[in-house]
Amino acid sequence: MNISFLGTNGWYDTATGNTICILIKTESYDIILDAGNGFYKLDRYLTDTRHRPVHLFLSHFHIDHIAGLHTLNKFTFSRGLSIWGPTGTKGALGTIINTPFSMPLSNLPYRVTIHELPEERQSVPFSVETKPLLHSTLTLGYRITVDGKVVVYCPDTGYCENAVELSRSADLLIAECAYPSGESNDLWPHLNPETAARIAGEARARRLALIHFDARQYPTIEARLEAETVAKQTFPDTVATMDDMEIDL
Repeated sequence: MNISFLGTNGWYDTATGNTICILIKTESYDIILDAGNGFYKLDRYLTDTRHRPVHLFLSHFHIDHIAGLHTLNKFTFSRGLSIWGPTGTKGALGTIINTPFSMPLSNLPYRVTIHELPEERQSVPFSVETKPLLHSTLTLGYRITVDGKVVVYCPDTGYCENAVELSRSADLLIAECAYPSGESNDLWPHLNPETAARIAGEARARRLALIHFDARQYPTIEARLEAETVAKQTFPDTVATMDDMEIDL
């Protein structure tokens, strides 16, 4: 299993990276987590989509997590594209990925199907568990099990038990880190390096990858590395992700 971080920023693009998008390549599937502006890089990594199904999992509908969908007409997914998201995904995408904002999904040269979770979980061709996280709007965290590995994705969230439960014994926890060390806001819940590391430690995950660095709070790569250093004090096997970084499991 190979995980490529196509976008690692939160909020907006800067010289440090594009907004959030992650590609998981397994033996049988290409799995995408969120569709920020890093989404446009997919064709650099998906060199053969003729035989591999592509599955996109959306956590929620804040623009930095879906902005890349306006580039869908760049790609040719011969086996089609399955989009999975929280309750309301069909209505949200039917509005924003449509005229006058973008090309309608029905005009794409490949088939796109949209599914809502957890209602349609049994239709996913591999094991996926979801739980709502602590954010300003409905946001799903994902626990994906495939090829004998467990990858957990906890995007925009404050510390919560659902994040810990999803992350139990995960091979890799990908957790957001929007706030710098010592900062938090109960009205706009997000993690900082201490709380991300706390979740990984309490869940006894094996590795922690920090992502979704707020573009204003983390203006430099050095700031991300400082967050990594802080998180390692609690959870040693931590890495601050950068655009185009890859991790093999």
